[in-house]
Amino acid sequence: MQINQSVPDFELPDLHGRLHRLSDYHGRILIVNFWSCECPHSERTDKAIMSMFVQWRDDVSMLTIASNRNETAEELKTVSETRRLPTVLLDANCEVADMFEAQTTPHVFVIDREGILRYRGAVDDVTFRQRVPTRFFLDLAVESLLEGHLPELTQSPAYGCAIVREI
Repeated sequence: MQINQSVPDFELPDLHGRLHRLSDYHGRILIVNFWSCECPHSERTDKAIMSMFVQWRDDVSMLTIASNRNETAEELKTVSETRRLPTVLLDANCEVADMFEAQTTPHVFVIDREGILRYRGAVDDVTFRQRVPTRFFLDLAVESLLEGHLPELTQSPAYGCAIVREI
């Protein structure tokens, strides 16, 4: 999947069994967030993402995708409710994670209103050596699209826990 290219449609069930398609969100800015209920980096960024998301709610949707093969639906449900995450989807066979080439949790992708991938990578600039964020890449990408222009930064290395594809 390439920056400035259309994102292929996909369909996944949420934690209640309802199906969601990427195409259902056409016309809105969409954040696709590969997520883990066990990863401390997902937990840390959930707080930042949710505080940003509250101000964008009218114009932005978010699909949180759980692709780790070692996490149960019950664990996902409990943690996602505690963190107040909207719309957690189950990617039980990692098909969507593979399609996006998602490697870590978190690993975020920002799709514009026309279904074009405009940003992929980390939520912020935290790394092994830099423990406190100074730049929020996700915020910059979404705000750029909301203001009607393309993000300056289109990619950054994702940082977090590896997606568990086999158990």
